[in-house]
Amino acid sequence: MEFKSKTNEWIEEVDSALDQLLIAEDVPPQVIHHAMRYSMFAGGKRLRPILCLATAEMFNGDKTKVMPVACALEMIHTYSLIHDDLPDLDNDDFRRGKPTNHKVYGNAMAILAGDALLTHAFEILSKEALADADAANNKQRLQANYEIANAVSSRGMIGGQVVDIISEDNPVKEPSVLRYIHTHKTGDLIKTSVRSGALLSGASKEELENITIYAEKIGMAFQITDDILDIEGDQQELGKDIGSDEKNQKLTFPSIYGLEKSKRMARNAITDAITFLEKTGRESAYLKELAMYILTRKK
Repeated sequence: MEFKSKTNEWIEEVDSALDQLLIAEDVPPQVIHHAMRYSMFAGGKRLRPILCLATAEMFNGDKTKVMPVACALEMIHTYSLIHDDLPDLDNDDFRRGKPTNHKVYGNAMAILAGDALLTHAFEILSKEALADADAANNKQRLQANYEIANAVSSRGMIGGQVVDIISEDNPVKEPSVLRYIHTHKTGDLIKTSVRSGALLSGASKEELENITIYAEKIGMAFQITDDILDIEGDQQELGKDIGSDEKNQKLTFPSIYGLEKSKRMARNAITDAITFLEKTGRESAYLKELAMYILTRKK
């Protein structure tokens, strides 16, 4: 099956599962559940759940057991976007071509919608662990849950966001700080999405090591491309404001290395990613194409 049709198929499956796992809009207090669903279904690439599912497929995992975890990852990602867009952070008006959550529901409700999505994600992860408590792979499920929590903690995604904020307007452009921001703010959730799919599907230690490096490399390439798109991207196609990195004096790859070197760094990261994917000894044409998509995406 070609890459685009396979991707669309997975997006449909993830959206259907999310609809079932999210709390219904008519459950009181209705406004918070409306706000949660507004951002969850505002469009999006579903990259993180697809990475989880595609990795599980490569290791012959059970999709029905992996899908709730994939959806929880997307809830966590969406919570982070809602909070990123707030006036006290990036202050963006549009996300995925639609008004950001706080523009529709107000700042307070947007904060709470993000909080609720994060909490609900871990409710789902805990429920799945309890349902699987007597299964042989329960240790792997608990390991995946632990890694997801760590990836979005103050040592992971939140830590990256913190350093991103405190680095604004800093005239000193330090490459090590840039790498810390991107490794944690973006890379950690991408890495744990891949590792979760592998852990839940019985990947060996060596396979897990190689697929982890694949994940780290595509995570870095994803963020470099994001930085480039903020300069060269089409606002209508991206569905969000462009130029915000420069406006907020963000530390980015182009601001340190320039556009052309940044593009070379992204290409090299994807080449390395594919090398380590092949080292797993497993076949996944889809994950190879997904790596190339990250490099060439326009939104």
